[in-house]
Amino acid sequence: MNNRLANAWTWSLTVLLVIVGFLWMSIVFLLTAPFDPGRYIVGRWFRRVGVAQVSLNPLWHFETRGVRITDPRRPYVAVSNHESYADIFLISHLPWEMKWLAKASLFTIPVFGWMMRMAGDIPIRRTKRDSRRDALDACRDRLTKRVSVMIFPEGTRSADGALLPFRDGAFILALESGAPILPIAVVGTSQGMAKGTFQFRRARAICEVLPPVETAGLDRDQLPRLKAEVRATIIAARARLRAELGLPPADSDETPDDEFAVSPDEASTSELPSTAEGTGASEPPATRDAAALRAGDA
Repeated sequence: MNNRLANAWTWSLTVLLVIVGFLWMSIVFLLTAPFDPGRYIVGRWFRRVGVAQVSLNPLWHFETRGVRITDPRRPYVAVSNHESYADIFLISHLPWEMKWLAKASLFTIPVFGWMMRMAGDIPIRRTKRDSRRDALDACRDRLTKRVSVMIFPEGTRSADGALLPFRDGAFILALESGAPILPIAVVGTSQGMAKGTFQFRRARAICEVLPPVETAGLDRDQLPRLKAEVRATIIAARARLRAELGLPPADSDETPDDEFAVSPDEASTSELPSTAEGTGASEPPATRDAAALRAGDA
């Protein structure tokens, strides 16, 4: 199947899937809203729509692996690098619910935006201070309702695949709430849908969940070090995954965020607590290549 035919097929089925998914989510929302304030159940159905879309796309071959979360209702602040819109579909395969911090314009898309609101995702206008403050308050609300949040700390998609500097918001949220940070490395999605286009392209992509980083006992003075070490952990995983997929290294990944930046090797021996012990997550093997996660319910 050539790319033009594959795109026509996939977009046609995607539109149909969104319409059917919206109708089903509306029913689930009405039935579960009274006893599910965190909108965990309806959110899981929204992510399943993304998983179904990938299964219908002949050009995409997605894989998830890494740390397995054993308690899906322990809230995490998940942070991931951001390559393209396809990241959303890939990360949706992880078998637990997370509320996404996403740019406000996505919520204005008919039907799809309504689904995001029903799922409890969180809009943000990056250029407006009040919007950023309201978004962080909404993230705190989700965490108190025992639901994880998903944030792209780069703030936008990378145009060339290199990792951009991380912003503070996700890490401040984790420090203030005491929720552990869950780093996620994504590689290959930029091949599937490049920035500035909605055209599907052939791609193999991998999402790897990395060991959680506990924040209990840390204060704001340790924010720069925490941010730099999480970023170095994601850099190290990205380098390994890019090599596995046969992609060239992203040279500017090595550019540090600030004076506290550490090398990827140093990140594995950090003084900050990065063990999975006590987090509700299973410890990955020494090679950090844990068993693949299954798509589905937690």
